[in-house]
Amino acid sequence: MTSFTDRAVETANSLRALFPETPLQLNVHLSQRYGAEVFLKREDLTPVRSYKLRGAFNAMRKVLARDPGQRHFVCASAGNHAQGVAYACRHFGVSGTVFMPVTTPQQKIDKTRAFGEGNIEIRLTGDYFDQTLAAAQTYCRDVGAWFLSPFDDEDVIEGQASVGVEILDQLGRAPDLVILPVGGGGLSAGVTSYLRDAAPATQIRYVEPAGGASLAAAIVAGAPVTLKRINSFVDGAAVARVGALTFERLKGARPEQVLAAPEDRICITMLEMLNVEGIVLEPAGALSVDVLPELAEEIAGKTVVCVTSGGNFDFERLPEVKERAQRFAGLKKYFILRMPQRPGALREFLEMLGPDDDIARFEYLKKSARNFGSVLIGIETNAAENFVRFCEKLDAAAFVYRDITEDETLAEFLI
Repeated sequence: MTSFTDRAVETANSLRALFPETPLQLNVHLSQRYGAEVFLKREDLTPVRSYKLRGAFNAMRKVLARDPGQRHFVCASAGNHAQGVAYACRHFGVSGTVFMPVTTPQQKIDKTRAFGEGNIEIRLTGDYFDQTLAAAQTYCRDVGAWFLSPFDDEDVIEGQASVGVEILDQLGRAPDLVILPVGGGGLSAGVTSYLRDAAPATQIRYVEPAGGASLAAAIVAGAPVTLKRINSFVDGAAVARVGALTFERLKGARPEQVLAAPEDRICITMLEMLNVEGIVLEPAGALSVDVLPELAEEIAGKTVVCVTSGGNFDFERLPEVKERAQRFAGLKKYFILRMPQRPGALREFLEMLGPDDDIARFEYLKKSARNFGSVLIGIETNAAENFVRFCEKLDAAAFVYRDITEDETLAEFLI
């Protein structure tokens, strides 16, 4: 029986029938910032703009080799896995049924359909992914199709391992550190398993969204656990439970190897990569780059590879990304102000603003008393310390106010 390493290499070679190696690019901007050689493994540049095509292709290839009569594949996904499966179905000339939540944006539906080019059927089922998944699995059993898991499948893990094969081939040596994003664990399990044998001296760090740290929870518990709540902003990696098969390959990781990236901080990274480098990354695709500041001392003078796992970003989300980035950086805040109902009160308030402060939102919420009204105010500035001076002026003038920027409940309803 061939080793996992040999199978990963064979998979990488097989993928050349589908697309060339994704670039491994030295990023001068990041390298200069951290005094290191920082390379980006550009998985955002596959034909479907994510690494998911690798696992879907390999799993389908293996199934067809074992059972040539299996001509129908099924998956449940609202994003990159769906597109990878659709592309692979077209390549192999087989039928695919892709189950997506009813709430899936039309852009993702259209892209998945385009990649399948007539080989797939899309079924919109369920408001939440768990409902979609259950419907897909039931349908799969009923019609005798093959279910393609997005990550918890040995053939999928093997397919994602081809990323590690390409990194070593392209670099021509083993890097000091590889930083991998983690969702369900397919990519991280595959690359880890390959590097463990092919480049044992290479260190690995794993990055999860702070609101979906399922690998960290599993390592603490010693087995996969289901998170009670996840933040779905990093939709490509916000997974409530890491895979059972993937965890078997990752359970040796130490807690300090697994980093959590705050969702709002990821937005800063996305905007920087877009504005400075012209690289479009989805939230999950920015995870590996986002944690570089935390590793600055460790990576100085070393060779580092960040896997940018996907670039399927809907630009309609850009205002939300900018908003989150500003709030995390302390450049935008929201206040509820008790505004006196007297002539000159508004002017008095406006005069407290500095030359670099802009009102982004002003809304009367209600007249809370005969002589006062509640006002929602959003303010943008160019330096976080400007808010310190602004609040000092509010206090000196005895204005009653509340900063609700970090109040999750109020922000959800008012902002």
